[in-house]
Amino acid sequence: MKATAKAHPIQGLVKYHGMRDTERRMPYHDSISVCTAPSHTQTTVEFLPDADEDVYVIGGEEVEGRGAERIQAVVDRVRELADFDHRVRLESENSFPSNIGFGSSASGFAAAAMALAEAADLDMTRPEVSTIARRGSASAARAVTGAFSHLYSGMNDTDCRSERIETGLEDDLRIVAAHVPAYKETEQAHAEAADSHMFQARMAHIHAQIDDMRDALYDGDFDAAFELAEHDSLSLAATTMTGPAGWVYWQPRTIAVFNAVRKLRNEEDVPVYFSTDTGASVYINTTEEYVDRVEEVVADCGVETDVWGVGGPAEVLDESEALF
Repeated sequence: MKATAKAHPIQGLVKYHGMRDTERRMPYHDSISVCTAPSHTQTTVEFLPDADEDVYVIGGEEVEGRGAERIQAVVDRVRELADFDHRVRLESENSFPSNIGFGSSASGFAAAAMALAEAADLDMTRPEVSTIARRGSASAARAVTGAFSHLYSGMNDTDCRSERIETGLEDDLRIVAAHVPAYKETEQAHAEAADSHMFQARMAHIHAQIDDMRDALYDGDFDAAFELAEHDSLSLAATTMTGPAGWVYWQPRTIAVFNAVRKLRNEEDVPVYFSTDTGASVYINTTEEYVDRVEEVVADCGVETDVWGVGGPAEVLDESEALF
């Protein structure tokens, strides 16, 4: 009853904000993202019928408090589906920095859900596994199905699940990741989303945004897809910044990257667009032809960079790759 899985983090393209059901983590509206690779989370789990307690370890440190509660929500769902109550040991490692806006909770809960389902011998499709991962993080549902994926909203597991979107953009997309270290948490921002006076304005346009993004992906229209993603990042920021806590995630180097990207696009006609989730770090979306030039300009903003491509769905690994 042991398994290891790997999943890639996500970049939100049309992002969700706020949840109608916080226990099952069901968002107010649909969302679309793309997984980034080779960045990934690797997780090993083992169900231990004779153990007395669950143990969760991330990056070599035991997890307690709210972090453990979120993991337990995923573990408990698997135990419910498997119809047993065995304790579990879970160990996880990230290949990239966490809590700076690069989707580590998405890949973490996706890898956990995939490994847990395998260890419990549940015969489930990835969209079905996505409903398990969603209980840890709604974004994790999309990390299960991988690449470009769409999480549908709904109030049950039949409706609120993720499905992959096939598009010709997968091979050519390159993502320059601009690291802007600034520790952040998103749970409170989600909890107070509906209290922003901008929230209803976001809800009014988000459904058309989803439709437009799907059309752009079907057509393989790079500029249309990532211009939408850039605009959605600004819309999300407007909503978080006007909530009760007045969250401002961006840092001076975040803005410097925005300006550099727009200068490249306007003055050199480079196909390049920025995107952020709830964090200070920036995704810069471009194509294989221009990625070296884009990375050079972004690095000149004084930030560490990585170049990523599109990551596939969560997958079960060979037992030789187990973390314990």
